[in-house]
Amino acid sequence: MTQLSQDLTDLIGSRICHDLISPLGAISNGLELLAMSQEMQGPEVTLIAESVENANARVRFFRIAFGAASPTQMTGASEIRAILADMCRNGRVQINWRAEGDQLRSEVKLMFLLIQCFETAMPWGGTIDIARTGEEWCVHGQADRMQVEPDLWQVLSRPAFAAGLDAARVHFALAPIAAASIGRQLRLESHAQEARIRC
Repeated sequence: MTQLSQDLTDLIGSRICHDLISPLGAISNGLELLAMSQEMQGPEVTLIAESVENANARVRFFRIAFGAASPTQMTGASEIRAILADMCRNGRVQINWRAEGDQLRSEVKLMFLLIQCFETAMPWGGTIDIARTGEEWCVHGQADRMQVEPDLWQVLSRPAFAAGLDAARVHFALAPIAAASIGRQLRLESHAQEARIRC
């Protein structure tokens, strides 16, 4: 993928997420008004509200993972933790952000793409820890049952094997591109119930 193609892909991701955030916010506000009026209450409204919250969290996550990130743009620690907390609220995977302080958005983008890789390997749930020691990042995933598919995960260190990936696994192709753009190389260690990526 050329730099121009990558930049356009990132901008498309940013645009889609930007345009979705406003209507999702409007739906959420409308549900709050309905709940306050007491005219519509019950499990149906609760289900809709939870679905909107989940969609809003995912869009905010995708905006960083698939969106544009300028070289000097920062993302606040509180924003990162809020996004991940909202994502985990009704999910099977628990995500712990252990990196201190604000971070370059380009690095957060890479971490969010790697989080998706670990989520793919944890269909039954698990825990993902993201930490930074000095200049090195480490993403560690652990679960009672992990599905680390060798042919899929080799794409992280050998992007040429990305041909044929479907949309549900596109993050495996994008993560090494995001890593290369900030001068990092992904190193994977995997075992039966855990996996670790350092960069």
